[in-house]
Amino acid sequence: MVVHLVPVTRIRELDALRGFAVGGIMLVNTWQHTRGKQPSTGVDWVVEALFQSRFYPIFSLLFGIGFVLFLRRAGRWVLLSRLFWLFCLGLAQHVFYPGEVLTDYAFYGALVLLPVSFLARGLPVLLLGAGVTAWGVIAGGGPVLIPGLFLIGMALMDLSPPRTLLLPVFAVSALASTLLTLAWFVSKDCPPGDCATPWFAEHNWTLYSLAALTGAAAYTTGLPLVLRPWLSAVLEPLGRLALTNYLTGTAVVVLASPLIKTDPTRWSVIGVAAVTVIAQVLFSRWWLARFRYGPLEWIWRCLTWFRRVPNRLESGRDQNRPLPDPGVP
Repeated sequence: MVVHLVPVTRIRELDALRGFAVGGIMLVNTWQHTRGKQPSTGVDWVVEALFQSRFYPIFSLLFGIGFVLFLRRAGRWVLLSRLFWLFCLGLAQHVFYPGEVLTDYAFYGALVLLPVSFLARGLPVLLLGAGVTAWGVIAGGGPVLIPGLFLIGMALMDLSPPRTLLLPVFAVSALASTLLTLAWFVSKDCPPGDCATPWFAEHNWTLYSLAALTGAAAYTTGLPLVLRPWLSAVLEPLGRLALTNYLTGTAVVVLASPLIKTDPTRWSVIGVAAVTVIAQVLFSRWWLARFRYGPLEWIWRCLTWFRRVPNRLESGRDQNRPLPDPGVP
């Protein structure tokens, strides 16, 4: 089988969005290892209000989009093999980082995306995804939001909504996220019996889940609006090596946790995350100048196809280099 070697057009804005999410996940994962009984700081407030739980929804949408792209080039059995090996990578990561999400992605991908790929595409899948996501919010958010977001990403790839929707969707989602986050801050420390707004206090986590989802929507639609060549040059390599950077980032978090836990100011969170992301950007750019796929991406691809896939670039016009961007689906 050589279908995966057929030249394909990379959607560069999606690579950049994935890179943006990788950097955000690094910051959030580092911050989560400082949480304890210490008083909250300004860093805590900023991370909770702007970043916490905003990036895995972006990854989930992109996973659904990537599922459709891969399905167009390969069969469902190959996709099932890809999900199996992703699950195995997640189990390996779980040994040193119990908070990993790769096993969840692989499980929900096989449970939800593969069966839905047999159904009518487009609007029915979008409505199903919206319903599953709403159920996930009611059920408490977190990992149960993943399958609905998978389906929404899958539907958006098939529907290909016009770019003219980016600005209005960004404006609405940014405003909604701001209002929901403010409501969550007002109610989060208020006991239900003593609070002037008891409904908000009783549904505090629902408010936060909605704020996070609308915040993720704002980031997803806002980034393409401000993306410039210099920013793409930073984010795209980070996104193309998303698996490698995610796994190495969690390893850094584990190794650095003794340091960041002893810092009451939380500024070590910013330092560790920033240094790691900068190093990953530099490494990703260096690596992609020489190879088609990232180190772990290449291993994952070889395992998926059960054979060694060529990786070293043969020339400056290699078939797997990004081609002109066809636009965000």
